[in-house]
Amino acid sequence: MNKHTVEKIGGTSMSNYAAVRDSIVFGQRNGDTPYQRAFVVSAYGGMTDKLLERKKDGKPGVYGMFASSFKDRSWEEALEVVRADMYAVNTSLFTGPEGLQEANRFIGERLDNAAKCLNDLHSLCGHGHFSVDDHLVTVREMLSSVGEAHSAWNMARLLQYDGINARFVDLTGWQSTETLTLDDCIRQQFANIDLDSELPVVTGYAHCSEGLITNFDRGYSEMTFSRIAVLTGAREAVIHKEFHLSSADPRLVGEDNAVPIGRTNYDVADQLANLGMEAIHPKAAKGLRQNGIPLRVKNTFEPEHAGTLITGDYISDTACVEIIAGCRGVYALELFDQDMAGIVGRYDTEILRVIQRFKAHVVAKDINANTVTHYLDTNLKTVKRIKTALAEIYPEAEIRQQKVAIVSAIGSDMQVPGILARTVGALSKHDVSVLAIHQSMRQVDMQFVVNDHDYDMAIKSLHASLVEPHDHGRAICLAS
Repeated sequence: MNKHTVEKIGGTSMSNYAAVRDSIVFGQRNGDTPYQRAFVVSAYGGMTDKLLERKKDGKPGVYGMFASSFKDRSWEEALEVVRADMYAVNTSLFTGPEGLQEANRFIGERLDNAAKCLNDLHSLCGHGHFSVDDHLVTVREMLSSVGEAHSAWNMARLLQYDGINARFVDLTGWQSTETLTLDDCIRQQFANIDLDSELPVVTGYAHCSEGLITNFDRGYSEMTFSRIAVLTGAREAVIHKEFHLSSADPRLVGEDNAVPIGRTNYDVADQLANLGMEAIHPKAAKGLRQNGIPLRVKNTFEPEHAGTLITGDYISDTACVEIIAGCRGVYALELFDQDMAGIVGRYDTEILRVIQRFKAHVVAKDINANTVTHYLDTNLKTVKRIKTALAEIYPEAEIRQQKVAIVSAIGSDMQVPGILARTVGALSKHDVSVLAIHQSMRQVDMQFVVNDHDYDMAIKSLHASLVEPHDHGRAICLAS
């Protein structure tokens, strides 16, 4: 069995190099060696937002400006803002002038090449025979790669200064003349790496024939991380975040009430991902799960804590709620049509096709005889576009939207009689109106749709009722 681990470091953690070095690289050695580990890194916190678009509200970055305002060239100014920000990061990390110059030269060349590509494309698409829309996926992939190349190169160089034989592993395919599959790209780069004496620092973005951005959007680094773990046969995959995977958001329920979850399974991880609070992208988790590789989620700033171990076969000893989680700012998009009765599946297929065209994430869905409601984690602008498209297809339908929140009780085994009634009762006790309820036969989660302004109270009331009275969140036994 292999001894090594593959570990992913998130953007917020990457922004604090001292913590990464002291808490992760030196503070969490693999036995008695700093090696036998491979690190897959994200771009520095907020950098991908500036390169693409802000994840929370869709505010355009360089890509967004290039795609939506191609002719006014506002993207050029945005790219220079990114350059200034990246140089500022380098200045904060490299104290010596030679190191700083080398770091700026590396990322400067990437940015110069990116600007040249965009300018060339701008000129090309000025002719009627070429459309910029045909190249936007490539532009998005190229810009994404810049952020991870920046952070990975910096970390490898800084670790070398700190006495570690680190190796920058560039999966971005920058100026490459061939496009390989993701697996072949990883195999090629890792073929000559000696994990006994080298510590690879790998770009979270990988240029490959599958197109990571197209298939996984902003979850691409987790897919790279997962495939490296699978292809190298890692004994464990580790994700370092700036927080613990806890029984609820400590900011809502209180630091003393929320506790880290010690064990759970991939089913629970999938439910969290669906709510946008992912421990790992579901498709990335699939490879780990199928190959029997445990996933550990750790807090960067508490290296002594074992974190949360996620495996495929774990089931809690007693039926329990492990986590109260949710997402707010969700849009309930409801389509009612009297003609739907008896052919609801046909409507549902067409509605989903439109939603997918606008790349909105479906958190949950309701269907009855004449109504289909999708709960979308997206922005208002996208919802309005979807409504317009649906109105053209179903001119006689009534289509309405409502901003709501979804709160979920999640656990590896929640098959307890009366749990649904107890949960609804906890919400009612605090005057939280339930707009819709979803519970599947798999018994791993219950979702409650509530008014958006009731989100905080819903989280707190469910945690107080289902978690806090039962062993303070470690084994939330509902059978007792």
